[in-house]
Amino acid sequence: MIVDFVNVSTAGLESSPVVEALAGLRANEARYYKNKYDHDFDVVPAAEAPEILAYIEKVIAERDIHIASTPLEVTQFVVDGLKMSYVFYESGLAINVMWAIEDGGKRAVGFKLSDGMAEPEELSAFKFARQKSKLAGTIRGSFFVIKGTY
Repeated sequence: MIVDFVNVSTAGLESSPVVEALAGLRANEARYYKNKYDHDFDVVPAAEAPEILAYIEKVIAERDIHIASTPLEVTQFVVDGLKMSYVFYESGLAINVMWAIEDGGKRAVGFKLSDGMAEPEELSAFKFARQKSKLAGTIRGSFFVIKGTY
């Protein structure tokens, strides 16, 4: 499903206790990629693309992070020499893995917390910065630089 950031939909995220905020966060990401790269942000249910979820879980395991929440949707695409992988969780958490295809490029994991969700215990070691979004309210975000090769 291509995420519409003009008419924000909660489709696929209905089981989340912060469904409206998570839908806004997903739409915020879609708007960013459309405006910056003219890329349509196309998500699928996590069960339909287990390889994407497995890849993200492998990368975050580098920091011994294992997310307890149920994964709802995933996407993976390449823009401007970056392989981007996303998972949106029922709790309201979104994780992205940015992997520069060229050696020596940027490689990082980003965490974004939907407005109204509690900080997950698994991420208690991270400090979160706040950013305002018209689509998502207040987004709290953090990241770490990937050290391994995946």
